[in-house]
Amino acid sequence: MPLERIVAAAVQIVDEEGAEALSMRTLAQRLGSGTATLYRHFDNRAALVAHVVDRLFGAVEIPADELGGMGWREACRTVVQAMFDALSRHGNVAPLLVERIPVGPNAMAVRERCIAFLLADGFPPRVAAHAYATLSRYVLGFAIQLRGPHDAGQPGSDAQATTVFRAADPSLFPATAAVADWLPVPLEDEFTFGLELVLDGLGRLRDGD
Repeated sequence: MPLERIVAAAVQIVDEEGAEALSMRTLAQRLGSGTATLYRHFDNRAALVAHVVDRLFGAVEIPADELGGMGWREACRTVVQAMFDALSRHGNVAPLLVERIPVGPNAMAVRERCIAFLLADGFPPRVAAHAYATLSRYVLGFAIQLRGPHDAGQPGSDAQATTVFRAADPSLFPATAAVADWLPVPLEDEFTFGLELVLDGLGRLRDGD
């Protein structure tokens, strides 16, 4: 059975049922085969997960022709946004990235491209390494939140939070009441706002401030 078909089925399981549902047995059932077929390709579930994660990195759409003329800040912003967009399309895959550092060929290519821009713009190697690690963890942290409740009326939903914030008693929560019209901050806005703060901090490190 082709490896591509197996990994595609694994991604489908994660998309439909969540990361915890992925196992060699459930994948074999989905494919209508035995687990022995899978073990010809993967030594264990961890090896399978590594392929699923790297398939996700292969879906990170980075416009190589556009990146060439960008400075480090815009290039990093573009790569990070592309990573977040890919995870947004497969939100259930995010928890799998917590299990181990991605080192598949697609993940290595994304990492290489981002770090190369940092080095080319004068970042010391140690800072460039830390910068990419921080940016990738930042993306992962937000991507995991994409799996949270967003339906109106559900506990923790944005709609319910909006109601609570706008009903806050100004005598008890004056600061919250003052900003209630802007709460809760949409996840995408939080992501963009925080990313700019991270990039500002990296810029100061690069310039030695």
